[in-house]
Amino acid sequence: MDKNLVQRIFGGALYGLLVILCTTPWGAILINKISPGLIQPHTLYYGLITIFLFLGAWECVRMMKFNPKSWEKWVVFPIIVFVFYRFSKRYFQHGFYYDFNLSEILALSLIVIAVFTLFRFSKELYYDNGKLIFTVIYTALPFGFALGLPKFSVVNETFTLEVFFLFALIWSSDSFAFFTGKFFGKHKMAPKISPKKTWEGFAGGVLLTLVVAFFIERFHPDLRGNWIVVGFLVSVFAPFGDLVESQLKRNFGVKDSGNVIPGHGGILDRLDSFIICAPVVYLYFILEKFI
Repeated sequence: MDKNLVQRIFGGALYGLLVILCTTPWGAILINKISPGLIQPHTLYYGLITIFLFLGAWECVRMMKFNPKSWEKWVVFPIIVFVFYRFSKRYFQHGFYYDFNLSEILALSLIVIAVFTLFRFSKELYYDNGKLIFTVIYTALPFGFALGLPKFSVVNETFTLEVFFLFALIWSSDSFAFFTGKFFGKHKMAPKISPKKTWEGFAGGVLLTLVVAFFIERFHPDLRGNWIVVGFLVSVFAPFGDLVESQLKRNFGVKDSGNVIPGHGGILDRLDSFIICAPVVYLYFILEKFI
């Protein structure tokens, strides 16, 4: 068997197992069997998101090639820590009320502006102050919103599975789009940014992800929102998240964001879809209250 294929299988399995253990109660159950009462599921999830954030931010800083002597390079992580702390504080105090407050509207708007700038005004990102702003928005805000997706209760130790199923839908979208595009793809979606993506693959990803979402909705009615709607949003925005990171790498002449996951590249290469889907799904959960 090809060495790269073995690395890819091993790296993908390890990454998937880590996500499953940290986005479900199973990881905490396993740890507590060894050392009873040591950890709760929501704490394990918070640790996972925090690790993803700092690895992703580090990769973003390396990709964008800050000037080694610039002050922006030295303040990017303190700013990220502060922004994420504000989300973390709300997370542990159950401060995610799923309502239209100013901080959430501003944060969601900044993500849209950052993505628009990446595609339409990419020259602004060649300046260190532009790199600083983009790095904070692209990493701290999406992972901050990801903290608000599951519900948990310290009293009865419940931890809901919204994030686990969000990852499952993203993986479904990526896999179905890949295989549909491989066998039926003819029309390129964005040849200059991601030459392998096709409209046929995109359509296959949408249809089959909706099938997976249907079964999630049917067997887990306790989850927030309608998961057929969530599945549609993921099938549309997951490929877009991939295009966003591909455009970022293209702008700075980078093939992979890093090499943390053997055979798969960096954390941003694996979480590009999640970075866009998490705020989108969070926004849907807000709007769903008023529909």
